[in-house]
Amino acid sequence: MMNNQGVLVVVSGFSGAGKGTLMKALLTKYDNYALSISATTRNPREGEEDGREYFFKTREEFEQMIENDELVEYAQYVGNYYGTPKAYVTSGMEAGKDVLLEIEIQGALKIKQKFPEAVLIFVTPPSAEELRRRLVKRGTEPVETINARLSRAAKEAEGIEDYDFLLVNDEIDECVDRMHGLIQAMHARVGNHLNLIRTIREEMKDF
Repeated sequence: MMNNQGVLVVVSGFSGAGKGTLMKALLTKYDNYALSISATTRNPREGEEDGREYFFKTREEFEQMIENDELVEYAQYVGNYYGTPKAYVTSGMEAGKDVLLEIEIQGALKIKQKFPEAVLIFVTPPSAEELRRRLVKRGTEPVETINARLSRAAKEAEGIEDYDFLLVNDEIDECVDRMHGLIQAMHARVGNHLNLIRTIREEMKDF
């Protein structure tokens, strides 16, 4: 029998590479994906719901999750905890869903240590100039801030070599299909079907 367990897909990329847009398009076009929801100790913003945008936890609850090893990874940012609940990820995979998790490089590499079968995909624009153009087009930051962000990006990108795939996000629809193809190909890895291989071997001995 084939192994129908889902795959954990960790997506990273430069700010402005379009990874968020890419993942939303993937979820819209295909029905076998689930987007991982993070836990946080920050207060809900207007319109946010527990279990939809985040799992909202008290600091005590979150630290208990850390102590109980209930998180795939976690970090502190601006005085609040953020982390990925292990139960949400594993239950989605056991249900046959490919679970998508958007996270930065260092967190992704920690996840790979806990989930060696996880697929790490790094999303990048076709060039640094295109990345700059996209950030400028957003209109959310002054040009000076954008230039400083790009200068830091080279150092922040240390660790990309450990990713499984590099995905150039040039044309969104084509990129969505390429990402889907990469993820689905991972279902055919030999390591995912060892029981099937053993069964076939045993059956072949009877011929």
